[in-house]
Parts: sequence; structure tokens; C-alpha cells
Amino acid sequence: MTPPKSAIVLLSGGLDSTTTLAMAQQQGYDCYALSFDYGQRHVAELNAARRLAKSMRVAAHKIVPLSLDAIGGSALTDRAIKVPEAAEEGIPITYVPARNTVFLAIALGWAEVIHARDLFVGVNAVDYSGYPDCRPAFIHAFEQLANLATKAGVEGTRFQVHAPLIKMTKADIIQAGYKLGVDYYQTVSCYQADEQGRACGRCDSCRFRQQGFKAAGLPDMTHYVSRKEEII
Repeated sequence: MTPPKSAIVLLSGGLDSTTTLAMAQQQGYDCYALSFDYGQRHVAELNAARRLAKSMRVAAHKIVPLSLDAIGGSALTDRAIKVPEAAEEGIPITYVPARNTVFLAIALGWAEVIHARDLFVGVNAVDYSGYPDCRPAFIHAFEQLANLATKAGVEGTRFQVHAPLIKMTKADIIQAGYKLGVDYYQTVSCYQADEQGRACGRCDSCRFRQQGFKAAGLPDMTHYVSRKEEII
């Protein structure tokens, strides 16, 4: 019997990363989930990642502490910056400087340790907020870096960075996740969720999520502070 392939999957606890984990498992990967306690505004999403890693029976789940709040520069890591509740032009203030670069770099390190050669990340370049590290060009560039900057890469074993959601709409992602049995009620995507993980229904992330469920023609499986907070 052929042993399962191993993969590192970045798991934030949100809708996209959970769908990505389900896709990796469906493809036969033995998944090692990696989350980050990076000084984000709330821990509700991280608590969701813990629950999801357990319920989805990953091979292992690591939560790595970082202090991206030490440099700030984002509404998600600096509590002095208000989370916007209206659409912004350009790259929004919720962009966390270099976040995906840092996260993938640590995922790459863990992959070397466990001899995995596949990294999965739930970035999306269609229904997204304009973040530069969610583009196909970034994924391609990081994959090149991974194969230049590692012992495994130099010795000829190539890494591959998988971004299965990158060209999907939010509705497509939700529909794919439903087919794979993803429990979206367990996920937290809100930028300013409360301690119970209840979504505000007003931030950018909530809007994209709500619009996605509506376009998918599926019930909105989100735990809101109040149902009246739904914007659609």
C-alpha cells in the first residue's frame, strides 16, 4: 500500500482555509495544519482552527506564536486602527504587511522537517480585498524561492505551493466545500468577531462571505452577533 503524501496546510479557521484543508484531504494528502497566533485583533478564528483541526482529524496541528502586532501597520494587528466597515479604494488597511510571506516561510520550514513537499494556502485572487500576497504571481514567486532557499530544493526534491481557490469566486468555494462536507458554522472569518466567535456582519470579510452564500444559493452558515447584522 502506498503511504499517503504529506502536506502542510495553512489553517486560519476561516472559510477559505478550511475549504482548502478539505480539498487537500480529498486529494489524498496526510495534512499537517499550521496556524499562527500573530497578535491578531481577536482569537476567535484561532479557536475555530483548533476545533476544525480536531474535527477534520489532521495528522498534527501546530499553532506558532508570532508578534506581527509588534510592527503593526494593519487594522488586524493594531487596535488603534479601526476595522473599516465600508469599501476602501486600493489596498485596504486590513492588509497585514508580508503576512503570507512569513506564514509560508514557516510552513516551508516545517515541511522540510517532516519531509513534506507540498504546501497548501487558501488565498484567492477573485473575491478578495486587493491584498498583493493573494495573487498568482506571488504564489509562483514563493514556489521558486522555496526551491532555491532549502536543502531539499538544492538536492533536487521540488516543493509545490498549491492555491486551489485562487481563481474561484466565493460562491464557487462555498459550493465546493459543501460537496466535501465542510461545516462552515465552525468557521470564523470576521475581522472583528467577539469572544464567542460571532461575526459582526459589517466588515469586508463578512460582506464577501455573505455575498458568497447568497450567490451559491445556500444558507448562510455564519454565527452572527445578531441576525439583524446580516447585510444581505
